[in-house]
Amino acid sequence: MSKSKRANGEGSIYKRESDGRYVGALTHPDPETGKNQRKVFYGKTRAEVRAKMRAAADRLEEGQPVADSKATVAQWVTQWAATTLAASDRKESTRSLYRTLATKHLMPEPFGALPLDKLKPSHVEALVLRLRARTRQVRAEDGSEEEIRALSDSTIRTTYTVLRAALDGAVRDGLLARNPAAVVRRPGVERTEARHLSPAEVRDLTSAAKSSRYHDALKLIAATGIRRGECLALRWEDIDHDAGVLRIRGTLSRVAGKLIVTEPKTEKSRRVLPLSPVTAALLTAQRKAQVAERLHAGSAWTDTGFVFTTESGKPVDPRNLYRVAQTAAKRAGIKGVGVHSLRHSAATAMLEAGVNIKAVSDLLGHSSVSITGDIYGHTSDDSARAAVAKLSDAMGF
Repeated sequence: MSKSKRANGEGSIYKRESDGRYVGALTHPDPETGKNQRKVFYGKTRAEVRAKMRAAADRLEEGQPVADSKATVAQWVTQWAATTLAASDRKESTRSLYRTLATKHLMPEPFGALPLDKLKPSHVEALVLRLRARTRQVRAEDGSEEEIRALSDSTIRTTYTVLRAALDGAVRDGLLARNPAAVVRRPGVERTEARHLSPAEVRDLTSAAKSSRYHDALKLIAATGIRRGECLALRWEDIDHDAGVLRIRGTLSRVAGKLIVTEPKTEKSRRVLPLSPVTAALLTAQRKAQVAERLHAGSAWTDTGFVFTTESGKPVDPRNLYRVAQTAAKRAGIKGVGVHSLRHSAATAMLEAGVNIKAVSDLLGHSSVSITGDIYGHTSDDSARAAVAKLSDAMGF
């Protein structure tokens, strides 16, 4: 074998007689132990090996790993979820969602089988395209079938967020020099105006749910605009009849098979809402009904302190409230609505009644007024006409 002259600390480069390939080695201190490590490079030409060694030296100079890890995406994401994600201060419901999305969309082949050192931005873009292309068959009321998108824009965007966070962790741990997802544009979410009901439709829907024990929960959501999870997380200690307010301090959701109350969605979600005479009377009636139910249940009652409970006092699964709303909507002949539609209807009613959008945003618990404007950008024809008339009057036309 023939060796080239060592240049600029690059180490020796020689041609291997067995296969004619060029081989070079770079010795460098391990950033954690300080002990010397040796990295070997191969190439068809001396120039190719020298280029690889100089690139590695540049990475070391910038404090990056001499080479990216050969662990697969699936292997690293599994480790990241069990350590970095688990130790983060994200809400438990968020951690559960991230683990689910990682398992469903990031770990399976072909994406999950990619080695980290081969991962490119184009691979991330290809993943996004595959997720967008996923479809599922649904059956219409007339018996016909149609194909629709299986994943929403929001799900795809959140999956990207999980991947980017996981790869940030790989960079931090010295497995990658750069995060290939960081240079990929975050998938967009098409803003759509919220489906809302007219006041008459809200009355029809809640009336259709009158036989359900969760009828008053639906009415409270319709009267205040609070979220489903916020409504079911309400405890009696959150209701202050003397001050005429109720406090939103948590969200009830199912996480890893268990019903738990987590912190509100955002800091703005932690809020105090005024009680109208109607909602105050509703809650008073609910309290009396629960006291009677508790006496009837006796020792079978579980004292959780929730305003809305099962027959034995336990928290209500949010899915049950969703089913009640769906059944009531079908009975009332209203299509395409659920529990969240009542929140949207409350917001729309307040805006069209002339309530300042900042006040509506605060009552809904949105993190910013712009979100309120994006979701509720519509106005009814009557509201639009009234607004134009008021403007004309103000201008003296």
